[in-house]
Amino acid sequence: MTKRFENLKKVPEQPAARLLAAANAKLETKLSLPASASVKAVLEELEKVDAHIDILRLLSVSLPPRECVWWACIAGRDIIEPDEKSMCLTSAEAWVFDPSVENRERLRLVLENESTGDEAAPCATAAYYAPGNLGEGDMAEIPAPIGVVSACCFGMNLKTLKVGPNPDRCFQVTIDRALDIARGGNGKIELAEETDDATDKTTEGTA
Repeated sequence: MTKRFENLKKVPEQPAARLLAAANAKLETKLSLPASASVKAVLEELEKVDAHIDILRLLSVSLPPRECVWWACIAGRDIIEPDEKSMCLTSAEAWVFDPSVENRERLRLVLENESTGDEAAPCATAAYYAPGNLGEGDMAEIPAPIGVVSACCFGMNLKTLKVGPNPDRCFQVTIDRALDIARGGNGKIELAEETDDATDKTTEGTA
């Protein structure tokens, strides 16, 4: 039996169905498991039928918000060219490392003034709403849109399919990144590396 989905210590010990419902998300794959099935059990069944998109969808609702944003930021680095400026990406990364009020305010300003045409805008959007509300002060009492963080992060990771060597390879890397983050790693597995080797190269991270 595969050990790929073992020791996901940052994933809540809740049924996968509950996490999906809380994010207003659904899987396309019909499962044979009960509604009480764990995230690990559902991931294992999805892997058996190569339901890669559903695996990404489930991981996007299972990772804690801050870790999920970091996962999206790693995908953003795949998409943004090295010499290209992305204020959305850099501000989202800054918030992950220091989720302060000041960095959240910077996210708000970036989204309002500098996000047009920025392919990493979903990273900034996810980071801004990750605290679970619409902002600071009076806005803190208003919940964030349901599922906005997971939806943005899911979408960012799907974008890597356009830049990697082949779709299956990209799926496996994006999945392994999320799994590494869920174990407490930094998720930095490069698309150009072999998955098995890359997994060995990950180290304890910050997310």
